[in-house]
Amino acid sequence: MVMDVPHRRRNALTGEWVLVSAGRTSRPWQGSTETPAAAGRSAYDPGCYLCPGNTRATGDQNPDYDETFVFTNDFAALQPDVVYETMDDGLLQAESEPGTCRVICYSPRHDLDLASMSPAGIRTVVDLWSDQVADLAKENTWVQVFENRGATMGASNPHPHGQVWAGAALPNEPLKEDAQQRHHFEENGTLLLLDYLEQELDGERVVAANESWVALVPFWAVWPFEMLLVPRRPVRWLPELRGDERDGLARILSDVLGRYDAVFDFPFPYSMGWHGAPAPAEDHPHSQLHAHFYPPLLRSATVRKHMVGYELLAEVQRDITAESVAARLRSLAKTESST
Repeated sequence: MVMDVPHRRRNALTGEWVLVSAGRTSRPWQGSTETPAAAGRSAYDPGCYLCPGNTRATGDQNPDYDETFVFTNDFAALQPDVVYETMDDGLLQAESEPGTCRVICYSPRHDLDLASMSPAGIRTVVDLWSDQVADLAKENTWVQVFENRGATMGASNPHPHGQVWAGAALPNEPLKEDAQQRHHFEENGTLLLLDYLEQELDGERVVAANESWVALVPFWAVWPFEMLLVPRRPVRWLPELRGDERDGLARILSDVLGRYDAVFDFPFPYSMGWHGAPAPAEDHPHSQLHAHFYPPLLRSATVRKHMVGYELLAEVQRDITAESVAARLRSLAKTESST
């Protein structure tokens, strides 16, 4: 059968392909390894620039917040006062990009993260994500909510936090997804991701599900323990989530992030982010809200997947099947109780 030998799988969301070469994880490893971060943090760190009351690098002082806290990134990659201009000189094209970048602190407690927060605490973060998208979409085309967890993924501070960047342009990855979803909607009159869920429900790639959400390892996964999180009903973007769906999202996030940490009994690093409709959302009836989780670890807490060589020059490739990863994640539970 095709999936018993090296084969390619098509990503229905982007139209791109991934090479799957199952079994290569058994090869000897003499490459680089990561150093796991030291465990155990205090609830407050006087040297942390995200803790309540502390002074940041710019000299601004954080308020004594007791729930969540949002501020404009002190070293923002996008600036709101940029005037839109273009350059077109044959093959040399450029355009300025106005926008803004914010830091969103999930909790005043330095020793927490999404995986260790209670569902009630995660629900406050879900509301924060939604509020930020609604606010920034008033003046921006694309609002990207994301989180880098762990130093392996470039997080510069262990305090529980994420980011939200908003800009005038529709970036490359959302642009590809928007085109594929639009084409599917125009051809079939249905939502691509909900049709995909219908094929996957009760299948071997589903990791966890509740009344509102499904978490699964996508058929076309690239990263070793990649996951896709999708609401069961049509939802264009985060602000459209009902109260019960936000509660369900908090519960399933607590579930799957706990499973991640149980894989290697270690705080699992990842980059995660939300994709939904660009603004204005009502112009994108083909869009379905979803979250991507891209963890880099491959075979232990110290060995990660690197995108090099063939992946950079030809197409992405993975060494373990999506089905085997989903089975492993289903078999795991949270390593300890939520805080």
